[in-house]
Amino acid sequence: MYNKEDTLITYAARTMAKLPTSGSFLTPEFLLENKTASWLYHEVAAGLPIIDYHNHLNPHHLAENQNFKNLTQLWITHDPYKHRAMRINGIPEKYITGQSTDKEKFFKWAETLPNTLGNPLYHWSGLELKTVLGIDKLLNPDTAEEVWNTGNEQLKSTEFGTLAILKKFNAEFTCTSDDLLDDVTLHQVATCKADGLTILPSLRADSIGNVGQPAFTNWVNKLAIRCNSEINSLQTYQDAVRMRLAAFDTAGCLLADHALNAGFCFKLPTVAKAEDLFQKVLRGNNLNSEEKVLLQSYLLVFLGQEYRQRGWAMQLHIGAQRATSTRLRKLAGPAGGYATIGKSVDISSLCGFLDALDSHNNLPKVILYTLNPADNDALAALTGSFSEDGVKAKVQFGPAWWYNDHLTGIENQLISMASYGLLPHFIGMTTDSRSVLSFTRHHYFRRILCNLIGQWAETGRIPADKSILEELIRNISYHNAKNWLIKTK
Repeated sequence: MYNKEDTLITYAARTMAKLPTSGSFLTPEFLLENKTASWLYHEVAAGLPIIDYHNHLNPHHLAENQNFKNLTQLWITHDPYKHRAMRINGIPEKYITGQSTDKEKFFKWAETLPNTLGNPLYHWSGLELKTVLGIDKLLNPDTAEEVWNTGNEQLKSTEFGTLAILKKFNAEFTCTSDDLLDDVTLHQVATCKADGLTILPSLRADSIGNVGQPAFTNWVNKLAIRCNSEINSLQTYQDAVRMRLAAFDTAGCLLADHALNAGFCFKLPTVAKAEDLFQKVLRGNNLNSEEKVLLQSYLLVFLGQEYRQRGWAMQLHIGAQRATSTRLRKLAGPAGGYATIGKSVDISSLCGFLDALDSHNNLPKVILYTLNPADNDALAALTGSFSEDGVKAKVQFGPAWWYNDHLTGIENQLISMASYGLLPHFIGMTTDSRSVLSFTRHHYFRRILCNLIGQWAETGRIPADKSILEELIRNISYHNAKNWLIKTK
């Protein structure tokens, strides 16, 4: 209480002295700002299994049920979100992806984390430490030694193997991202060890259409060896691709993924023109920008047809500007955390691509993700432009992706989805992450979802009907994704 004798300074000092100094801001009511939200999360959403239909977990680590030697290997090494924040904080690269010790890297992350206030990393990091390791402290330079020792001691237990951590999250189903040439037998090995968790491959298809990349012809040669075939034409290339698609299908694959980066353009050539361009590539000649668009467009349509025939869904990640720092690309590789948000999508090209498939009844189920939040409304509206009798929400506006995966970004995606489409059919969250600890983001999403729906109910925007609200939360958090991913041919 404010006393007359208080100055504002002494009142503030007394008040601040009562605030928690540990990580206890992550209370059971974290992000739940009304009673309806609290009930929806704790009684409905929190206990539901997790379906993570798109991530970048390492299948070898899953098959081996890898244990982690320390917190850096578990928490930092494979997380470009953290790497990006450390660079912004001025941390030298040797402490991020370089040759420094794991402990040095952890302490540099502890130095960085307090500066992420307002960034989702602050919330995620606190949730990751608390949910998995039971560490309820704010990580900073003062607490780093204690957190390092406490966490590392726990990691000695078999309870913290890769699969065991996923089970702690009540994960039921997860899909990794795999190149066409990757070994997709590892997922069955992992599933057999995972006791109730199904782990499947999904196709990361960009290599198939990277006709403008210097490494493409080498990749084609590897494909030929893998398929024990000769690739000397567009037709033989497509046949080899089909062989590997069949292997993925046998392994249980349900989805494929394409990056439609900033500047995506679609222009479909004739088969003869596509063949000429492919021969040019095989001869080692470079394609100009227009020629790349033509051949890539042809291959996209070919692959979309193949997905449709197999009952797979097609994910389109739209709008990343990946060409930024050449220096960082050389240091950290192609997924090093330095990409940025690109310009708005060419909606005419996107519609042209989808229509080229739909007009011949070859359009698979589609998930549209955007990195540029300016495209939220356009993509949410596009979900109603392509449909199929008997299929609910054939085209999905995917969850807030990458730089949009924060409180406001998630709310904005949900609002756009509700405003232009049918929110009750939304397939919910996926992590798109390289870290097993990132599965906490499902509960982060569920809290934000429950809070938003609770606000709508308590302000009279939607009925405050228990059965309606409960069904909505259950479906978005779990059932929709499970049902939507069932193969349809």
